[in-house]
Amino acid sequence: MDIEDETRFREFVGARSKALLQTAYLLTGDWEHSRDLVQGALASLARRWGQLTDPQRAEAYARKAVYHAHIDKTRRLAWRRERTTAAVPETPSPDADPADTVANREEVMAALRRLPPGQRAVVVLRYFEDRSDAEIAEVLGIAPGTVRSQHHKALKALRVTVSPNSTREAEVA
Repeated sequence: MDIEDETRFREFVGARSKALLQTAYLLTGDWEHSRDLVQGALASLARRWGQLTDPQRAEAYARKAVYHAHIDKTRRLAWRRERTTAAVPETPSPDADPADTVANREEVMAALRRLPPGQRAVVVLRYFEDRSDAEIAEVLGIAPGTVRSQHHKALKALRVTVSPNSTREAEVA
């Protein structure tokens, strides 16, 4: 990577790493695991940086790498029967009862963690990144019909596990 490419890459990382980390956290519920996913995605992106001249393509590549790394890691953990756990950090809103806000967030995060990785990725892309079926299909490398099917199954599971009186910030459907 030449100096100009390295400068552009550093600017990209500075501008987009926080958003990538937030997405990874929504997928994993674990800040350390999220950092690992983003670091791996950015390392992969750095190797291909010269081929990705358009910043939007670079971001799409990085996001796709985060989603695929998460799905792969989740499959490996399931295979080895390991489970990661982490406490959800508390950031209550000033107008809500802090106990309710934290409880609702924990309830939603726990429900998301129980979803299979593909369904969880679809939910995060749809509700937290506001992506269309076509965009989700492109990011995950699956058919739009599969996106709709995964979305339907995920919402069905979430409706069973998330209480209907959760606050707005905890709503995913």
